[in-house]
Amino acid sequence: MKQILYKFIFLRLMGWKIIGTIPPEVKKCVLIVVPHTSWHDFYIGLFTRGILQMDINFVAKKELFRFPFGAYFRWMGGEPLDRQKNENKVDAIAKVFQNNEIFRLAIAPEGTRKKVTEWKTGFYYIALKANVPILPVAFDWGKKEVRILEPFQPTGDKEADFKILQHNYKGVLGKVPENSFDPEV
Repeated sequence: MKQILYKFIFLRLMGWKIIGTIPPEVKKCVLIVVPHTSWHDFYIGLFTRGILQMDINFVAKKELFRFPFGAYFRWMGGEPLDRQKNENKVDAIAKVFQNNEIFRLAIAPEGTRKKVTEWKTGFYYIALKANVPILPVAFDWGKKEVRILEPFQPTGDKEADFKILQHNYKGVLGKVPENSFDPEV
């Protein structure tokens, strides 16, 4: 019933479409969502997840998962991040992948909603460490499309891999167009 409501609102009323899907055999991956220019991207992601009926996750510091919000954050796909002393975030998140049968981590590689010319690298090193593919996702507000592209297995050559990944976002406009990521800059 929820999926029908999401489809009606997202596809019919809002006029968006979803192109592609997450292959069902991809149980673990890092989804990079670009561009991230507005808080409105949050509900676009929620509608997409609800329509696809797939678990899509995020990580946050474990303190956020205490009462009264802990149950809500878990229900929304959140996984508490418990960093041990001297453990970096990449290693801690790689452990989350190891400890879950299904874990699709959504990350905005820009790291902010402001204009950036370079991506942060954490998502890349998480995918390498966890040995999972990167799944490029474009939220194109100009065309009202969510595009889910083919999984990409990182090779360890960050420069070459970023060039391939960033090419997927050429011409994609965010909600705030002037803050959209431009791979040619």
